[in-house]
Amino acid sequence: MLFFSIATAAVAPGIALLTYFYLKDKYDTEPLHIVIKVFLLGFLIVLPVMIIQRGLTLWLGDGPWVSAFAISAGVEEALKWFVLFHMIYNHTEFDEPYDGILYAAAISLGFATVENVIFALASHASIGTMIVRALLPVSGHAMFGVMMGYYLGRAKFSTGKGSRRKFLAFSLLLPLFWHGVYDWILENVTQYWIWFIVPLMAFLWYGGIGKMYRANKRSPFRLTEARGQD
Repeated sequence: MLFFSIATAAVAPGIALLTYFYLKDKYDTEPLHIVIKVFLLGFLIVLPVMIIQRGLTLWLGDGPWVSAFAISAGVEEALKWFVLFHMIYNHTEFDEPYDGILYAAAISLGFATVENVIFALASHASIGTMIVRALLPVSGHAMFGVMMGYYLGRAKFSTGKGSRRKFLAFSLLLPLFWHGVYDWILENVTQYWIWFIVPLMAFLWYGGIGKMYRANKRSPFRLTEARGQD
């Protein structure tokens, strides 16, 4: 019974957050089966991420900056970005800016869910520990996904090549940077870490909600809906 409770606590945050992002798609709801497929893609990239991270650790060592920004954040965000760019960016269903946020959040939450389950099983975590992880790692992955997806959406619907390239670069580099900052704090600040991580999470959520609002506001279906009400 305890095992079932911990397993549920490990899986529930990712599903709950994915549901939240799905319901925030105001103007042209994405096909649920595609969102689920992208969520499951997050499951599948865990193994290659672990293999690449292990190889880089042997090659580069595990210094605090290298570990946080290159091995942890760098590999995870780069692989998520690679999958999204090659499988979703040119998909016909990616037809409004908010779709980038939804799909990037989906793959991020799929990854975070498996990571959460592995942690729960490996460390025999308590329910309290899993609640903390829901508020920090799972929520953090969601916000890095929102950031990545927002700029993928900006790139997708930009007209100039220069703007497109700039936003594509932002879609990888900004979530990688903030993910690295998050990991560095947790790995290196032993005392009073909560005084750093809580403001960081508040900042990421504030920015994430703003990006969701702006992405929905740029939807071409918003204008169509407004004309239909005239």
